[in-house]
Amino acid sequence: MKDKIYLVFDKTKNSLKIKNFLIKKIQTTTLRKSNIIIVLGGDGFMLQTLKKLYKFKRSFYGINSGNYGFLMNKFSKENFLKNLKASHIIKIYPLQMIVKTKSDQIKKSIAINEVSILRQSKQASSISISSNKKNVIKNLISDGVLVSTPAGCTAYNLSAHGPILDLDSKKLAVTPISPFRPRRWRGTIISDKSKIIIKNLDCNKRPISAVADNYEVRNAKTITIQSNKKIIFELLYDNNNSLYKKIKIEQVRKETSNN
Repeated sequence: MKDKIYLVFDKTKNSLKIKNFLIKKIQTTTLRKSNIIIVLGGDGFMLQTLKKLYKFKRSFYGINSGNYGFLMNKFSKENFLKNLKASHIIKIYPLQMIVKTKSDQIKKSIAINEVSILRQSKQASSISISSNKKNVIKNLISDGVLVSTPAGCTAYNLSAHGPILDLDSKKLAVTPISPFRPRRWRGTIISDKSKIIIKNLDCNKRPISAVADNYEVRNAKTITIQSNKKIIFELLYDNNNSLYKKIKIEQVRKETSNN
């Protein structure tokens, strides 16, 4: 089937430069007639686009015009069309976040990289974490905690010294952010079938926010997190630039730096 391309781009100088090149090389169509969405930008813009357009059930081919661009492909003027035609699909699933706030409002969002639970004031957070009704930790006093997907484990999770998960591991990483008590707790790895519940143990003195990638809910009281296998993101990658390969490279870098 011939590729029918819809083009999405952010407004940076680099993105506009690549866009002007591409529209001379490819024929674009409307979103509804497309089967591939090309996204020009960085990881943040890619996350926004995936969340906005996933219901159209298209394949997404990202071209990096930002900084690191972990979710993106490198742009090559010479090999762009060749790379696009030879690209292969990697399927990933998001987390579903449901937040009950201090005022008993219910807020929902999906997260492709991670759900971040963060202290909202100068006071450290005091939270409990359970998985499938079993205690993971009864009282974690810290700056917060992360629940990360394999696709997102090399982002904020890695900066917080969390584990790097294989893309097909069927696991989630639960990683504390600057733990104070228990100071030595380094987090845990759990099944992606788990239902995680995080409770704020002191809503009045120690307010927290819950952030699904870039969507924030403040004054969270209870946060429920689990994989949503009903939503599938199809990401296209060049043969020499797959998400599997990028994660493996980060694993080697981490092992090397620890030795």
